[in-house]
Amino acid sequence: MIEINRPAVGWRGVTLAGAMFIAGCASTDTNLIGSGTGVTASDPTRLTQSGFLSDYARLKPAPWGNGIQCWRDPKLDASQYDKVLISRMVVTLKPDQQQGIDPTDLKTLTDYFHSSLTKALKPQLQVVEKPGRRVLVLRVALTNLVPTQVDRSVTGTLVPYGFVAEAGSGVATGRPAGLTPYLGETGMEMQFRDGASGAVIAECRDTEIGRKYAADLDAGAAGAAQTWASGYVNSFQSWAYAKNAFDKWSALTAQRLGELRRAGTPKS
Repeated sequence: MIEINRPAVGWRGVTLAGAMFIAGCASTDTNLIGSGTGVTASDPTRLTQSGFLSDYARLKPAPWGNGIQCWRDPKLDASQYDKVLISRMVVTLKPDQQQGIDPTDLKTLTDYFHSSLTKALKPQLQVVEKPGRRVLVLRVALTNLVPTQVDRSVTGTLVPYGFVAEAGSGVATGRPAGLTPYLGETGMEMQFRDGASGAVIAECRDTEIGRKYAADLDAGAAGAAQTWASGYVNSFQSWAYAKNAFDKWSALTAQRLGELRRAGTPKS
């Protein structure tokens, strides 16, 4: 365990060729990179059980989490918390993964995730450095980190019609659409504790896989193009999908906490 401080196919008028053109220009448009949704997808076959959480058996798919598994104390009154402590992140990788990742990259990734969580939670909770009354303690373990194999992504793109086989490889293996075997994976386990008593009040886990070929069909033509371009561009960067996953988890955590805080004390 390591601890670190902080023929085109059309979609609503958006053609594959058009999305590829946008992807080709995305390297010079920082507003486009990462702006599409759905660039990563939850893969239930990759969920981890590292020992970081207290009880994996009670985790169930959360209806709001797009594949995330969670549990929370049914008596939880989230409105009693107005501060949050984001604890030092823990990395619990398998030995073979630890040997293949530069420690500098690990620190960069944990710092990025910490910053992403802080930015997402700050609008509703004061971020503090010490536990105590009315403080929600958020603990995170990164349990699976696999960088994208950039050389294989380049090769697959250069092969004539290679994108056709790649785009369907996820569905063919029973995994989310748009995945390919060489894209990055990012797993996390997250625990929430009461800052005064230390009691565990909620736990979650998820593993996100990068999607090289993905379209946000519900976002209209522009949204589909952005998602496609973001997924495509990120497939040529080792850790881009990990950062996408961190931002996704941060946004979902803030959104769900906001809903629970507004709901107040459970009626039953």
